[in-house]
Amino acid sequence: MSDVNAASGPPDADHATVMRLIQASKSAGAAGRAAEADRLLASVARLAPSHPAVLNELGLQMLQRGEAGKASELFRRATQADPKHPNLWSNLASSLHALNQLPEELDAIEHALALEPRHLAALLQKGTLMEATGDPRNAARVFRNALATLPAGARPPETAAAVIEHARAAVAQDDAALTAAVAGRLAGVRASHGGGQYRRVDHCLDLLTRKRARFTPQPTFLYFPGLPAIEFFDHADFPWLDALEAASDEIRDELMGVLAADREGLEPYIAYPEGLPINQWKELNKSRRWSAYFLWNQSVPQPAHLARCPRTAQALRETPQCDVPARGPNAFFSILEAHTRIPPHTGVTNIRLTVHLPLIVPPDCGFRVGSEAREWVPGKAWVFDDTIEHEAWNESDVPRGILIFDVWNPLLTVAERDLMRAAFEVVGTYYGVNPAEAL
Repeated sequence: MSDVNAASGPPDADHATVMRLIQASKSAGAAGRAAEADRLLASVARLAPSHPAVLNELGLQMLQRGEAGKASELFRRATQADPKHPNLWSNLASSLHALNQLPEELDAIEHALALEPRHLAALLQKGTLMEATGDPRNAARVFRNALATLPAGARPPETAAAVIEHARAAVAQDDAALTAAVAGRLAGVRASHGGGQYRRVDHCLDLLTRKRARFTPQPTFLYFPGLPAIEFFDHADFPWLDALEAASDEIRDELMGVLAADREGLEPYIAYPEGLPINQWKELNKSRRWSAYFLWNQSVPQPAHLARCPRTAQALRETPQCDVPARGPNAFFSILEAHTRIPPHTGVTNIRLTVHLPLIVPPDCGFRVGSEAREWVPGKAWVFDDTIEHEAWNESDVPRGILIFDVWNPLLTVAERDLMRAAFEVVGTYYGVNPAEAL
């Protein structure tokens, strides 16, 4: 249950006076002076009966007394008065939980998380609710997000200590279950490759399931150990780049055709649903300032787009595209609008590398991977590890257009690729979501 310290002021009382009296009531209660606390709360309720902070305190009082029905009505009135305060929605969810009104509780939780995706109490409530409704695997996913909001070494709030410990136990149990599921699926793949030892695969999966600590936290999902952290790879390491670059004029012509005749096919590249902890993408989420014209999207070919761009499709098929169930290949024209910056970020996994083929590059555009910044040169491709922090910018007055796609990291063996495909498949089916969204 959460206090409200920043609710908007009502028309019937001075906000500062209301908040001062509420704080005095809470201080008296903390000091054991219950009668004085009740008297102060009653006085501020008479002074400002419609103030959301007052309604919240009265709701908390009712909830503590076991009167969940009265509490929920007070919290509903508070959210109507101040619908943009996540604590009010979280407290409403607490009262609805006590009333066993689970669909309404989930709705209140989602309201809180839409306002503040890293709201600890709401994340813990959501995980607990998912457990109660028979979905422990996805409950563990939510609990992971909740635990990630806690600063390293910080003491959790006393009111949440028990549920935080429960969350840690649920995550540990889920990690063990996922470890067993992956091991079972990979046993046959290992056998098909002679049953040898795959130290890097084992290390990778230990990191995935948190049996080992990871000290290179750049990837957002899966780190494969033993691969060198290379910002930009040598052009000579990828002989197929010459043919790709030789086709760049034709590929550029197809991009120009897209921009002239099929702009409706462009979609925001960043399109996360509300309620996810993605603060870095707040400005670009669901924005066409960074848009994509997908040829393959999360392994799914886009037939109409491929038909419109046959030369590009042919060139891509001649590269070692990273084919992973429900994850790759990915290939798209990337359009970065004028005066737009892509913030520093890292990619999903280092089992793949990312290729840029610059096509339309106005002045004042740039790209940084790790410590090295470069300017795109039309027709000159490069390959980089996108799990190293990188960013891009277009400070010109016109859009920038490049072809982006992913390929296998060439340092993986054939067996390791097969094992990783299988591991991604298990994680995706285990949670019923895109593998990269699962952990």
